[in-house]
Amino acid sequence: MLKIKTDSRKVKNGDTFVALRGINSDGHDYIESAIKNGAVKIVAEEGSYSVQTVIVDDSRKYLEEFLYDEYKSYLEDMKIIGITGTNGKTTTSYLLYEALNRLKVNTSYIGTVGFYKKEKVKDLPNTSPDICDIYDILVDSYESGYKTVVMEVSSQGLSYGRLNKIPFDYAVFTNLTQDHLDYHGTMENYAKAKQQLFYQLKKDGISVINIDDSYHSYYEIGDTRTYGFAGSDYQIKNMELNSFGSSFSVNDMHIRTSLIGKYNVYNVLCATIILDLIGFSKDEIERTIPTLTPPPGRMDMISFHKNTVIIDYAHTPDAMENIFKTVKELPHKNIYVVFGCTGSRDAKKRPIMMQLALNNADYVVVTSDDLHEEEFENIVKDMLQGNKKGHYKVEKNRMEAVRFALSKLRENDLLLILGKGHEEFIIVKDERIPFNDRKAVEQILKEEKMKIES
Repeated sequence: MLKIKTDSRKVKNGDTFVALRGINSDGHDYIESAIKNGAVKIVAEEGSYSVQTVIVDDSRKYLEEFLYDEYKSYLEDMKIIGITGTNGKTTTSYLLYEALNRLKVNTSYIGTVGFYKKEKVKDLPNTSPDICDIYDILVDSYESGYKTVVMEVSSQGLSYGRLNKIPFDYAVFTNLTQDHLDYHGTMENYAKAKQQLFYQLKKDGISVINIDDSYHSYYEIGDTRTYGFAGSDYQIKNMELNSFGSSFSVNDMHIRTSLIGKYNVYNVLCATIILDLIGFSKDEIERTIPTLTPPPGRMDMISFHKNTVIIDYAHTPDAMENIFKTVKELPHKNIYVVFGCTGSRDAKKRPIMMQLALNNADYVVVTSDDLHEEEFENIVKDMLQGNKKGHYKVEKNRMEAVRFALSKLRENDLLLILGKGHEEFIIVKDERIPFNDRKAVEQILKEEKMKIES
């Protein structure tokens, strides 16, 4: 466990606290709290305190250099794989983590669904956690024999400097679609924020780029391999999709997977490419990929009374569109959707997501997602902007929204519950209200004594 912290709440007796200035908060405001919690040393840009104090010009730069110098030997001895993009980060990272462990390479995973070493260790507050938390996890991984790490890399994590100076062996770009524009402002800024990952490749590091995405040129930095349906180093051919899975050919390999949908072909291909670049044989890859399962909350299916409920994290227009394209290929009569839009985030995508739902579903139930500091009614107003369709219902309580949607299912219907996926809370201001979509469905079915088939 690192003895250096940037969050005063995590400080223990004997720790060093580094005060960082952020966009919405200043670590200098929490120095006294850190001392009260046991900090014996303070690193700051100003002030005089009751414990040993080091004043520096730039506390963030000090922290980055200290951590790198302290654990440089660890980082150089590790194989670190960074995966970035709007959609597909979690599934691609988790598939690769799972594949490497099945191929007897002790591999840890850092990302949206938590920190894993063979099995889940803990949840994480962000896709790319605080820099001290990341080093804590890397050191934990290394010292417990997990010298390969697969890491989801977010644009905000890169912008905040949470990954500065960490060297990567492979950097993967999946795609770029509208998201986080409340923070980045423009798609170009969003694209450039992700570039930083590729500048942090080791000298012999390799970039792996989705050439089908219109932003691919931003990431073709250094030694690059491309993939996709267009002319590329790893070109998808002979793709077949059905309700039981997918298959495709790439170079001399024929890949089969239980994951459904074209977008999952891209995700599986990314994992396949990294395994190939690491040096696994064709037979090892073809044998391993079919055994892989998606991460929690991604196309998570529950069947009952010949109906299917699908729980997925899709929370962007592109992700929703992919889900609809995929489920429409499944046998069904009607499609129902429960979803909401996140508060205090990119409002421009709200009406787009609502129209996608209305255009692709027979009935839509609009409900709460993470509200943060915004009122539910304001979010719904944005979602319905310009809407002239009427096959929807607004239900703020997410449990009741799910209950209502389940009650509408008859036979061979599909219900999509989107936006939260694996998450265990709904965030309202400073409160984290326990809630999980799958658990909600299971509870309602139990209460209603509906038989779950699988």
